[in-house]
Amino acid sequence: MLQSPAPFEPTSGIVLMEKQLLQQYVPPADWNRGSMLLRFGWFLLGKPLLASWLPGTAWRKQLLRLFGARLGRGGRVKPRVHITSPWMLRVGDHCWLGEDLWIDNLAPVVIGDQVCLSQGVYLCTGNHDYRSSTFDLRLGSITINDQVWIASKAVLAPGTQVEVGAVVVLGAVVSGVVPAGAIVRGNPAVVVGQR
Repeated sequence: MLQSPAPFEPTSGIVLMEKQLLQQYVPPADWNRGSMLLRFGWFLLGKPLLASWLPGTAWRKQLLRLFGARLGRGGRVKPRVHITSPWMLRVGDHCWLGEDLWIDNLAPVVIGDQVCLSQGVYLCTGNHDYRSSTFDLRLGSITINDQVWIASKAVLAPGTQVEVGAVVVLGAVVSGVVPAGAIVRGNPAVVVGQR
C-alpha cells in the first residue's frame, strides 16, 4: 500500500517568503505585447508554420517579416524554430538559426551579422520574481553582437549581452555580459579562453 508523502515542514530557523498567490498575477502595465490581432494571427497561423518540419528558409523569412521581424540578407532558418514575438526580433545579415531554437522574446532580441544560433539554443527574455507573492514578470532584452556562435543547448538569461566574436559553448547558461572574443562555458558560464 502506498503511503502519502509527509507534508513539507521547513527546517527550523528557515523563514519562508509569503505564499505564492498566482491568482493575483498582473502583467506589467508597460509591457508591449503587440496588438491582439497580430498576436492572434501569429499564434493561430504563423507560429505553427514556422515550427513545422517543412524545409525552407525563404518562406520562413517571409513569414517572420509578415509578422514584423526585421531580418537581414542571406542566412538560414531551419525547421522547428520557435519565436514568441517576431515583432520584437531583429536579425542581421547571414545568420543561421538552427533546429529547435527557441527565441522566447517577451522583450526585444537583437542579433548582429554573421551569428550562428545552433540547435536547441534558448533565448529567454522574461522571468518571474520568485520573492514576490504575485510572481511579478521581469523582462530584459537580449543583444547578440556580430560574429558570435551560441552552441547547441546553450541558454541566455534576460538582459544578457554577448559581445563581438564571442563563443558560448555547448549547454552553457549565460547571464550578464560576455566579453568580446571570449569563450564561455558552464553553469553559470565563465570565461575559459579567447577565440
